[in-house]
Amino acid sequence: MMQYRASHRYARISPTKARPAADLIRGLSVSRALDLLDHTPTRGASFFIKVLRSAVANAAQNDSVDVNTLFVSDARVDGGPLLGGRARFRPGPMGRAMPIRKRTSHIKVSVTQKEA
Repeated sequence: MMQYRASHRYARISPTKARPAADLIRGLSVSRALDLLDHTPTRGASFFIKVLRSAVANAAQNDSVDVNTLFVSDARVDGGPLLGGRARFRPGPMGRAMPIRKRTSHIKVSVTQKEA
């Protein structure tokens, strides 16, 4: 059973905002997952559409794989580094400094062919 993977590293979205889209498609067939993501009005869903289509295209490179029998075996979002490598600061109340953390994500999707 072969797994085909695709990833988007350093995606400019925080992991907490992207994870609900990953939970939505994990374990579904690819066609159902793409349909569900198409009708999900979140920014994380648009990232997952691109990565899922890339994973399907990677699987389609192999002639023995039937693209219609693929399902999402793993979809996950890991935290990446802060944009710029560190937090920036803006003024806060009473002379304090408040950090600005521009978070990034590593989005990973694996698809597998169902056993006959």
